[in-house]
Amino acid sequence: MKVLGVDPGLTRCGVGVVDGIAGRPLTMVDVGVVRTPADADIAHRLVLIERGIEEWLDAHRPECVAVERVFSQHNVRTVMGTAQASAVAMLCAARRGLPVALHTPSEVKAAVTGSGRADKAQVGAMVTRLLRLNAPPKPADAADALALAICHIWRAPAVNRLQQAQAAARRTPAPVRTLKGTR
Repeated sequence: MKVLGVDPGLTRCGVGVVDGIAGRPLTMVDVGVVRTPADADIAHRLVLIERGIEEWLDAHRPECVAVERVFSQHNVRTVMGTAQASAVAMLCAARRGLPVALHTPSEVKAAVTGSGRADKAQVGAMVTRLLRLNAPPKPADAADALALAICHIWRAPAVNRLQQAQAAARRTPAPVRTLKGTR
């Protein structure tokens, strides 16, 4: 499975492509950052992010896109920019019919490091180790994008099995009960 991980942000939107399956060694295909000028108006910055993500989708043809789920922060302005960049990534994937998976930062940290409270340095170190890289990807947004892709590759099989079981349970009719002695 080839996954494009997106760590959304207005100034630096981390992007990384990982190929592999759960339980086997993973391979980093590419990693980078889509950058926008901080002094540009928001609409123009979102267009630049859209173009950058479209280029990554064209170049790497992933099977799905994993995006960091926006969570509440104290700085509303930062949250809004992150949410807008996240929406652009989801839109680009949906336009192509690609599945989109959202993972919280703590889910990603737990999947990659074993602790949902890991710091950026720990995430970068584990991404480096898991993908057998010579050095952690820079900036941290790029490493976070790879961590998102890794998290999705590892979590997708379990999530798919759970969804299939839930769908099967909905399709299975409830048993008919009869009272004793009646037909």
